[in-house]
Amino acid sequence: MSARVAVIGAGIGGLTSAALLAARGCDVTVLEKEAWVGGKARRVSVDGAEIDGGPTVFTYRRVFEELFAACNARLDDHITARRADIIARHAWDDSGTLDLFADPEASADAVGAFAGAEAARGYRAFAAEAQRIFEVLEDPFLHGDKASTPLPMMWRMGLWKMGDMLAMRPFDGMWNALGEHFTDPRLRQLFGRYATYCGSSPFAAPATLMLIAHLEARGVWLIDGGIHALAKAIAGLAERQGARIRTGAAVAEVLTANGRTSGVRLASGDVIAADIVICNGDPAALATGRFGGDAARAVPAIPPAKRSLSALVWYAHTATSGFDLTHHNVFFSPDYPREFREIAAGATPAEPTVYVCAIDRGAAADAPPPSGRERLQIIVNAPANGDVHAYTPEEREQCTRAMMATLRRCGLVLEDPLPHRLMTPQDWEGLFPATGGALYGRASHGWAASFQRQGPKTRLPGLYCTGGATHPAAGVPMAALSGQLAARVIAKDLASMKTSRPAAIPGGMSTRSATTGSTG
Repeated sequence: MSARVAVIGAGIGGLTSAALLAARGCDVTVLEKEAWVGGKARRVSVDGAEIDGGPTVFTYRRVFEELFAACNARLDDHITARRADIIARHAWDDSGTLDLFADPEASADAVGAFAGAEAARGYRAFAAEAQRIFEVLEDPFLHGDKASTPLPMMWRMGLWKMGDMLAMRPFDGMWNALGEHFTDPRLRQLFGRYATYCGSSPFAAPATLMLIAHLEARGVWLIDGGIHALAKAIAGLAERQGARIRTGAAVAEVLTANGRTSGVRLASGDVIAADIVICNGDPAALATGRFGGDAARAVPAIPPAKRSLSALVWYAHTATSGFDLTHHNVFFSPDYPREFREIAAGATPAEPTVYVCAIDRGAAADAPPPSGRERLQIIVNAPANGDVHAYTPEEREQCTRAMMATLRRCGLVLEDPLPHRLMTPQDWEGLFPATGGALYGRASHGWAASFQRQGPKTRLPGLYCTGGATHPAAGVPMAALSGQLAARVIAKDLASMKTSRPAAIPGGMSTRSATTGSTG
């Protein structure tokens, strides 16, 4: 296979596709407008400290082990990671905490000690159901080809497996389904939060998303250097297969000739000829014309109302006191329904749920807490309105005060004033244009939403999509799965072209557009 491939954006999905296609013999060039690889998985400098700037949870190792194996390499030779004993620590106030553990029985015991024997039984039933949903969907959906309706997936599963199909619970709401397992509202809130892992509200998401809890329960790993180190490892893997990676190379336009892609034009004016173009970014960037008119017609637009959540993200270097942090920590709001009503109305939450990644915690199970200042990434869910709403200095300060109030209520005290850098939906829109700051593509609201995500193929021959905003879902392992799927589909299409007719594609031109090219 000797096709020329241009990948727009060096996020996890694009790097995965680049490595796999280069390993198959393609001539691959990755073009990234920013100075780093990894898309959202970047590093941010605050107060002299380098802080993980994107995803913080590493699960589903199998996906990355298979990626490296396909390129004759071993994941463990390129990253250093250990399994976390504590998956996450949760608090609702300063009266106590609930930990979930790598050991499922330890989690059940902890739930029982926290909320009683009936809650422990409910947790075991919930965990069993989440596992069943995951096992039903893993191969036909997560690893399968994109389908626009459930029917092809059901055919792959086997139409006679009606029990498995019903087990997915696509028509049941997640919040109501959780109520079948948990009478304690705190536990319902805890496990409802898994919907936010793909940028969705637990009050609008299908019960199917309970599978995320099982994916996390199978193992959470802590990587030295964070997810950015994983992205750099995949970039190195791609380069060893022969791919070229260019940073600071913004793509302005997808070029076409004879009804299919012929390459890309950079903001600098340079033209990169290519038979195949992969857009590793939110499909909204294509649909709104960021890469030219021909590319805009290649994918459907995503209405703003269908966008996933955005986030307020603080990168902080601060002293902490009063709460025993682990690596992953969640501090819940007192009124979860109100929090999501406010977000749906376009407002930031007055009393938000706050996630804190304590980057310097968890290096070893018995490691002492860091002395002095430590590095934190702090996340609060927010509306994806960064393209229509300007976050003023006063609003940024108000959001910071609300976040710190939640932490204080739960017993965690940070420095005041807080040494930090804050990213708002407006800032995310600047990094990832046409999204409003949505960090997960389309929200998974309703039974059909998962089938409405953009797949690898577009309406424009030769143009493909990958990344966390495409099939199968948002998140680091899902972005890698989308990269695997795109590479598989492209290889199949190239083989078909080779057997049917010559595949030489001349260069071409089309209308110039605004520049973009960075991804999640």
